[in-house]
Amino acid sequence: MLLHARVKQPANVVAPKEKKKEKPKLDDFIDSRDYVGAVTLLKFDIRVGEATDEVLPWLAYSYFHLGDYKKAAEVYKDILKKEQEGSVYHVYRACCLFLQGLHEQAEEEAKKSTGARDIYKRLMFHIVHKRNDENELDLYYKQLEDIPYDQLCYAAAHYLRGHYKEAIEIYTKILDEDKSLAALKVYISMCYYKMDFFDNSNETLESYLQSHPDSLIAVNLKACNHFNVFNGRAAEMELNHFTDATQPHMSIGKDMIRHNFVVFRSGENASQVFPPLLGVIPEARFNLVVYYMTEGNANEAYNLIKDVEPITPLEYTLKAVVLAEYGQQKASETHLTEAKKLFQKVGGSETEVDTISGRQCMACYWFLMKDFGDVHVYLNSIKNYSAANDNYNFNYGIARAS
Repeated sequence: MLLHARVKQPANVVAPKEKKKEKPKLDDFIDSRDYVGAVTLLKFDIRVGEATDEVLPWLAYSYFHLGDYKKAAEVYKDILKKEQEGSVYHVYRACCLFLQGLHEQAEEEAKKSTGARDIYKRLMFHIVHKRNDENELDLYYKQLEDIPYDQLCYAAAHYLRGHYKEAIEIYTKILDEDKSLAALKVYISMCYYKMDFFDNSNETLESYLQSHPDSLIAVNLKACNHFNVFNGRAAEMELNHFTDATQPHMSIGKDMIRHNFVVFRSGENASQVFPPLLGVIPEARFNLVVYYMTEGNANEAYNLIKDVEPITPLEYTLKAVVLAEYGQQKASETHLTEAKKLFQKVGGSETEVDTISGRQCMACYWFLMKDFGDVHVYLNSIKNYSAANDNYNFNYGIARAS
């Protein structure tokens, strides 16, 4: 009976009214970079018929910043159905197409716009750089001014060409002039990472992570540094915070995390994870090549890398290894000759000549030349660093026996 009893309120007591919850504001989501929340709110407004003319542009903007460039492009396409000819939204949509790897479509779309010329010239600079059109690249390079956003384009071109020191100089100059552009520390850190200066990379990252501990890009880079300095398990521990699908960052970084976990776990599930990422994660192609080579599948490795123009010493070395293996299997002197050139190019380069990998490349070059005396010289020079490696000992034994 007591369970069903109701306490009668005294006549002079008024029951408090429930406070009505206020609807979230879009500005709050945008300011806090919670683009998942922004998309949810905007789609709700559309569903209940409260959409204003600004809803679709903000929806496209939010999708773009989530890294969902396909959906952003679709929304911009819907917007353009009601826009006049030459709308600035053509350039915005072109940016989305470019980031999907659809460079020709991006160029066609961008040329439909007569607005946002600053964004247009930067986008075209990147498009012509992607297709290696040096004449047009020079044309757009001359249009770049000495302002941060234009100089960032120039730095990006340096980075993509493997000119990391030059990129660092530009990023550092811009950061010195405007301390609010703190994310440039991540760019600088990435350059150090590409140069194998993992300690420098982590040191540069640390100050940024103190203020932005939930930056997936920065934490992922730190994990990659740990992978190279320590091991895959140490790298995974850095990224565990982001493996929960409920994390708001996941929509922009899930592909990157899936890719890197395969690398951290020594190629586990590589054949399932890497192929769909070939057009999304640049490193996926090279890591899939490595996977095919470890599986003894030189044909597939060759098909993936034959048309790739290497940029970094590691990329040159990987292509040389594939060409050497493929050439030996097919008894193709053409492929073996190309492998020799690439090994010699890396081993004789100013940056690699005194490194372990550079001397390994020269050893491979002399192996293919069947000059085993020089093979022995180069392998002996790195013996103190490689004596525990079975592959090294096998090759060293062959050189001594030949």
